[in-house]
Amino acid sequence: MSQDKSGWTVAITARERAELVPFEVDTSPLGPREVRGRTLASLVSAGTELHWCYTGESFPVHPGYAAIFEVEECGAEVETLKPGDRALCMGGHRSHQRTTADNAVRVPDNLDAQKAAFARLMGVTMSTLVTTTARPPDLVLVTGLGPVGHLGAQIFGACGYRVVACDPSPARREIAESTGRCGRVLPAVPKDDPAVAGHVSLALECAGHEGAALDCIGVVRKRGEVVLVGTPWRRYTDSTAHDVVHAIFHRYAVVRSGWEWEVPLHGQEFRVGDLYGNLAAALEWLADGRVVVEGLYQTAAPAEAQRVYQDLLAGRWPRLAAVFDWSRL
Repeated sequence: MSQDKSGWTVAITARERAELVPFEVDTSPLGPREVRGRTLASLVSAGTELHWCYTGESFPVHPGYAAIFEVEECGAEVETLKPGDRALCMGGHRSHQRTTADNAVRVPDNLDAQKAAFARLMGVTMSTLVTTTARPPDLVLVTGLGPVGHLGAQIFGACGYRVVACDPSPARREIAESTGRCGRVLPAVPKDDPAVAGHVSLALECAGHEGAALDCIGVVRKRGEVVLVGTPWRRYTDSTAHDVVHAIFHRYAVVRSGWEWEVPLHGQEFRVGDLYGNLAAALEWLADGRVVVEGLYQTAAPAEAQRVYQDLLAGRWPRLAAVFDWSRL
């Protein structure tokens, strides 16, 4: 690898202020299990990055956790990657990545780097996929068709579940319908539909909206699961804790967190599923077309970070997601 220490990283330097700033690349000798290389693409996580980073309270913050890089150098004990490979890691929006080999997943040769970055968001709902008691062809409800919910609907549909996906946004519904992979797409949870109410085995609440969570509880079957995937960043309704516990009690619902870190990072004996195994599977599914992301995103140069975050925050971004193209430095 070149010993040039000049690099660039996206930083949130103040509330609602994103900049591309220089940073010093760590060119010290690699550990035996480390790899490093130049970033090809990084995916913006609109939920976490907007609410925790861009509109947060502590600065500077260096956002991002979904990066594709080209491996340029490997430590002496690395066997899973070699120079020239492309890999997915949980690195930030920066021009260079350095990580241990077991925390990087090789990208299939036939998969575009920008599309490959979506495997990271697929991993969010794949944690639920490997832990749920629901089994195909059970009915799965998805509320919130942002990137995570949209991909979740595709994932469960591709695995043989029957899917109903809901979002009040006409634009998001149009994107979901255009893929033909998200099941039955509706503006709201069909609480009065006898084919849905009382028959949902698993509800993925991906909006972070307490009203949507209550709607999910209201349609699951007895002992059906409601998994809270979306982070509840703020309060949307006047619903009370009594409303929630009353609905849970009378629906016999199982309500749990959908935090992706429920599964271990790497495989363990007597544990089903692991985060990096999910990411590897997600890359394979993107490569073979089981899950499609065409039309879900628009690219931007890293120097355009301020416009990207502002447009995402204001709802002006034309697609569901944004990807930084690091060839455009």
